[in-house]
Amino acid sequence: MQHKLHLYYGDGKGKTTCGMGLALRFLGHGKRVLVAQFMKDGTSGELDALRQFQAATIFDMKPVAGFLAQMEEAERQRIIQSQTEEALKLTDAITKAKPDLVLLDELALACAMNVIPADVAQALIHAALVSGETVVTGYAAPDWLKQCADYVTHMTAEKHPYRTEGLAARECVEW
Repeated sequence: MQHKLHLYYGDGKGKTTCGMGLALRFLGHGKRVLVAQFMKDGTSGELDALRQFQAATIFDMKPVAGFLAQMEEAERQRIIQSQTEEALKLTDAITKAKPDLVLLDELALACAMNVIPADVAQALIHAALVSGETVVTGYAAPDWLKQCADYVTHMTAEKHPYRTEGLAARECVEW
């Protein structure tokens, strides 16, 4: 079976949720999944839920706290180095674990923001596709990723309480 690359990106809500839903579907069919989250702090409720499945592997990335655009250059460079090192370790972990589905949450954004170099991201995606179906998510996605993906879903926010009411992200709904 030829494995396919799924890309969920855009300013709309639900990109991570969509990827996690596919991971849950794979688990329901007795398949193995591996999930890694770039550019996040590692505290999402989905990760805690997936940890309860024996066939789910959570690759705990070094957490990123704060927004890159608001960081001093030295801190930004530290994050870039750290996330790139994590991507290289993750490539090895995928090759060893051989999961049926790999979810690379927020990798698209990490690439779009030049946190992960394109060649490192491409090697990571290649290793994931050799192993199984692969999902990449993120607010933004570079053109090369859109072109190589087999499924491309652009999620667009038409209405969101953050924009209409200034409502902050809510536990269980946004994270």
